[in-house]
Amino acid sequence: MKADDSFFQRVFEVVKQIPHGRVTSYGAIAEYLGMKGSSRMVGWAMNASHTADDNIPAHRVVNRNGDLTGKFHFASPTLMEELLLSEGIKVVDDRIIDFKNIYWNPNIEIAQ
Repeated sequence: MKADDSFFQRVFEVVKQIPHGRVTSYGAIAEYLGMKGSSRMVGWAMNASHTADDNIPAHRVVNRNGDLTGKFHFASPTLMEELLLSEGIKVVDDRIIDFKNIYWNPNIEIAQ
């Protein structure tokens, strides 16, 4: 798949709406897009986000437990955490602290 595939574009549009200092999960994005169970496809989109024309804040997308499972797809293995820290999000041992309180659910937050 390429970054210009329509599914990837739909994922990118959701990710661009995640507010500064908040995070969501691959699964929540998949569910919002009507593809529940396709969180891996959202992960593939995040891996390809560096090829998109727009700035996609892929660092704000983590797994359902708040783990930085995509960190190795950034320019360096610490960049994802550094970007989150720059937004005031605390990370310890590759897991977001206070995940439930900063979690952004597109199914609730985006008017459909």
